[in-house]
Amino acid sequence: MTNVEIGLLGLTVLIILIGLRVPIAIALFSVPFVGIYAMFGWRPALGALKVIPYDFAASWELSSIPMFLLMGYLAYHTGITAGLFDAARVWLARLPGGLAIASIFGASGFAAVTGSSVATAAAMGKIAVPEMQRHGYDPRLSTGTVAAAGTIGALIPPSILLILYGVIAEVPINKLFLGGAGVGLVSAVAYILVVMIWVLVNPAIAPRSDETHTMRERLTMLRKVLPALLLALMVFGGLFAGLFTPTEAGAVGATLCTLIAAAQRKLTFHKFRISVGEAFATTSALLFIVIGANLLARFVALSGVDAYIADVVAAMSSSTILFLIGIVGIYLVLGMFLEPTGAMIITLPIVLPVAATLGVNELWLGIFLAKILEVGMITPPIGLNVFVLKNVVDKSISLGTIFRGTTWFLVADLLVLALIVAVPAIVLFLPGLL
Repeated sequence: MTNVEIGLLGLTVLIILIGLRVPIAIALFSVPFVGIYAMFGWRPALGALKVIPYDFAASWELSSIPMFLLMGYLAYHTGITAGLFDAARVWLARLPGGLAIASIFGASGFAAVTGSSVATAAAMGKIAVPEMQRHGYDPRLSTGTVAAAGTIGALIPPSILLILYGVIAEVPINKLFLGGAGVGLVSAVAYILVVMIWVLVNPAIAPRSDETHTMRERLTMLRKVLPALLLALMVFGGLFAGLFTPTEAGAVGATLCTLIAAAQRKLTFHKFRISVGEAFATTSALLFIVIGANLLARFVALSGVDAYIADVVAAMSSSTILFLIGIVGIYLVLGMFLEPTGAMIITLPIVLPVAATLGVNELWLGIFLAKILEVGMITPPIGLNVFVLKNVVDKSISLGTIFRGTTWFLVADLLVLALIVAVPAIVLFLPGLL
């Protein structure tokens, strides 16, 4: 067999292993090792297994991941983000679908602190869905809104997905954060429009609230937002002003979060221990997957599969639009079965060389991929956000109800993707200011 044939066979075996529910990290380590052995023998295979993981794990930029994760877990467990939905509810409850719109605002703020789609969906599911149910909202609207709004977590900084893409593709993380923020805000606006249109078409799904709040009460509620707002402004303001690097921003954020929680007397040893443990566990799982993906990238390059696929794509069509349409289809399918990090890391060794051949901007591509992968979080049959939400809401709400609720938002997401392609400045304008 030629090296290219071995490479293609290895990718096929990888897909089969993942389909058989073999842990992604194990599949990512075993396939490249066996593939390199088949091409070059034991010594190069063992050398790759010895050198590549260390070289990649020693990357300084990766140290931002545990720090941002620790910041997010601390903010969640100490309740720093708890007032985001309440403040939005008081200000927006009188609008058509006001509580659903408040959920989107709350999710956007929560995402700006945690950077996690799953955490955002879980937290807002516990806080916002019961409140909407109490006011008579249709379960499709209440759960669909929260599931979709949770996807903003991978776009608004600090996005772990964008950090990993930046390290692998060697794209500045602060520019990715700015590009992601722009698309995250566009997505939030699109979701708000979906809610308003849905309620105007069928007012029965979201009864108007009869609550009235004085301006004093509204301003008082804003005080609950100040800790989270201060945290976001200090971390990301300093990052984009050039006061510190993304790695330092994570450490600053975790420290500030600890100090704010301590000042509010919400920090206990138990909460701190849980937050540190969850940050360690998540970081370890991510690093195993990312290191395995780096081994896969080396295997793909050594076998020549990346150049082969790039040549095939170029021969079939030099159209960037057709390439992007194909990417959307592939990632939507992968999103039905894999969580976003695994789906992105597995495919980047193939996608990046082909994109480079077609002249696609790597910064723009990272945001585009993050958006597609998050669409997969609410796509049947295995939308991860939907399953997370199902575990925290009323047991009478079925998975089918939540998936039906996300349908309108899936349409909005596809329109946002089309808008990103048609107007690349949505992604590139803010990073261009640096």
